[in-house]
Amino acid sequence: MTTLTERGELSRAARQFLRTESGSAVLLISAAAFALVWANLGPSYEEFWHTRLAMALGGAELALDLRHWVNDGLMVLFFFSVGLEISREMTLGELRGFRAVATPAMAAVGGLCVPALLFLLFNYGGEGQNAWGIAISTDTAVLLGVLALVGPRCPDQLRVFLLALAIVDDIGAVLAIAFFYTERVNVAALMGALVLFAALLGLRFVRFWRTPFYAAIGVVMWVAVLASGVHPSVVGVALGLLVNAYAPRRQDMRRALLAGKSFLVDPTPTRALAAQAAVTEAVSPNERLQLRIQPWSSYVIVPMFVLANAGVVLDRTTLTAALGSPITWGIVVGLVVGKPIGVTLGTWIALRARIGRLPDTLRWGQLAGGATLAGIGFTVALFVTELALKDPLLQSEAKIGILAGSILAALLGWLVFRVAGERGGQCSPSGLPVLPPRPWRPVD
Repeated sequence: MTTLTERGELSRAARQFLRTESGSAVLLISAAAFALVWANLGPSYEEFWHTRLAMALGGAELALDLRHWVNDGLMVLFFFSVGLEISREMTLGELRGFRAVATPAMAAVGGLCVPALLFLLFNYGGEGQNAWGIAISTDTAVLLGVLALVGPRCPDQLRVFLLALAIVDDIGAVLAIAFFYTERVNVAALMGALVLFAALLGLRFVRFWRTPFYAAIGVVMWVAVLASGVHPSVVGVALGLLVNAYAPRRQDMRRALLAGKSFLVDPTPTRALAAQAAVTEAVSPNERLQLRIQPWSSYVIVPMFVLANAGVVLDRTTLTAALGSPITWGIVVGLVVGKPIGVTLGTWIALRARIGRLPDTLRWGQLAGGATLAGIGFTVALFVTELALKDPLLQSEAKIGILAGSILAALLGWLVFRVAGERGGQCSPSGLPVLPPRPWRPVD
C-alpha cells in the first residue's frame, strides 16, 4: 500500500484543517481593517465593546462587558478547537511519535524564546517588561492563509511542518497565559475545576462519550476557572485534549456496513436511525467535534475577537508615541527578526543532533520562507495585549507593533520565497532520517 507520506500528500483531516484555517484568514484580515476604520470614526467603538451584559440566576449574577464576553467566553471555543487539533495530531497525525514531533517542537521553542529575549532587550526594567508574551505567538490562520498566497509551489510537507510548529507554539502561548498572566488565584475555585477535569479524564479512559454531559461539565469548569483568576482559555485546551481521537476501527466499519445494508433492504425510519448512529460511531468524537466547531471558530469567533480587540486610534499622538515606544519596537523586532531566527535555529539543532527529522524534499530556502511567515502574530498576540497591559496608550502601542510586525513578516516571507524558495540544500540530506511511512492499514 502506498502511504500518504510516500506520496507527499496530507491526510483528509489535515487538509480540512488547512482549508478551513486558510479561508478564515480573509475574514480575519477584513475584521482587523473594519476595526481600525471603526475605531478612528469616533468613540462609538470603545463605547460599544464596553457595554455590560449580565446573566442572572436567582441571587447569582455574572456580568461582563461585551469585549470580555468575547475574550473570556467565546474564545474558549477557539482554544477548545486548538486542544482538539493537538489531541488528534498527537494520536493520529504529524505529532505522533517523539522523532516526528521533535523538529517542529524545537523549532517552536526557538520561535518562542528568541522573540521574548529580543523584546526584553528593548523593555527590560520598563513599564512594558511584562508584555513579552505578545511577541512570541504565531497566528495559525493567517500564517496558512498567507502561505497559500505567497508560496504556491511550497510542498505539502512545509504546510504540515508549519501546522505542527503552530500547534506547539499554541501550547507554549497557553502555558504563558496560565502561568504568567494570572493576577490572583482563588484556590477553592481552582480545586473545584481540577476535580471536574479529573472526573472527565476518568470517563475518557472508559470511552464514555455524551456530548451534552461533557458540555454541561465544561460550562461549570469555565465558571470555576473564571472565578479562580486563571484565564478560562486553559479550560478550552484541557477539554479539547480529553476528547478521544482514533482511526476508524474494523468492527465499527462492519457494523455501519451491515446497518446500511439493512436499511436498503427495508428502508424504515428505525433502520435509518440505526444506520446513521452506526456511521457516526465509526468516526471518533474528536473529528466529529472538529467538523462542527472548526467553522464556527474560524469564521465567526476569531474574526469577532479581532473586531473587538484590533481597533486602535491612529492619530498623530498615538503614532508618535508608537514610533518612540520600546514596546512597539520590541514586538516588531521580536516577530520579524526573532521568529525566523528562532525557528530556523531550533530546526537546525534538531536535525544536527539527529533527534528529529523532516521530509527529504524540503529545502532550507522553503523552510526559511516558512520561518519568516511564522512571525505573523495576531490572534493570541492581541489576546495577551489585553492581559499584560492595562494602560490604553500602551495597548495602542502594542497593537500598532502587532499590525506592523505581522505585515512586515508577510512581506519578507513573500520575498524569501521568491528569492530563495527553490534554493538551498535539502533539510534532511541523504544520511539523515526522514519521515517514515504512516501506519495506516487499508479498510475493506
